[in-house]
Amino acid sequence: MVSYILQSGKCRECGAQIAPDHLAIELSAGLIGGLALFVAPGMEGLVGAIFGWLLLTLAALDVKHHWLPDQLTAILAITGIMASIVAAYPVLQDRLVGGLAGYASLALIAAIYKRIRQREGLGGGDPKMLGAIGCWLGWQMLPLVLLGASAVGIMVVISWQLRGEAVTARSMLPLGSLMAIAAFPIWLCQSAAGALFY
Repeated sequence: MVSYILQSGKCRECGAQIAPDHLAIELSAGLIGGLALFVAPGMEGLVGAIFGWLLLTLAALDVKHHWLPDQLTAILAITGIMASIVAAYPVLQDRLVGGLAGYASLALIAAIYKRIRQREGLGGGDPKMLGAIGCWLGWQMLPLVLLGASAVGIMVVISWQLRGEAVTARSMLPLGSLMAIAAFPIWLCQSAAGALFY
């Protein structure tokens, strides 16, 4: 970040402009790590930072390319299950149910939408990502993740309309990014409150 500022956002070798989103992602990564360790000092905070960094990576890919790689969502799910070793809550059973319920709920919605509208309404990575988030937060938090993602999505659509952009039934929102934005603050609250959530 310091070199970006000192070089005026340009590459030292060729002078090409570096995309500003690189700086935004680095700042976000630092903020995620700081917040995770502040809320849960020690190993649990480090594990939470990994959760946040994986969400940030997936969110960035979804915003730019509408792409949620299976390898990354699998890593997100596996690390969520493994996190039960250092975090007392949610318990492993709730994480496993969260993984299954998260995937199944969005997969069912996608299938019903396609049956009715005869076109895709959700990307194939979205159910997998919600399932992976469920492996971190447990099944109890899944409604809050979807509610938060919907609220952020509404704000995005309003901002589009205020800028004069057309919003139609075919406008694409990166649901994975919206879920990521909602999930990490929920983890922070969950870690801070501990057993109060359960």
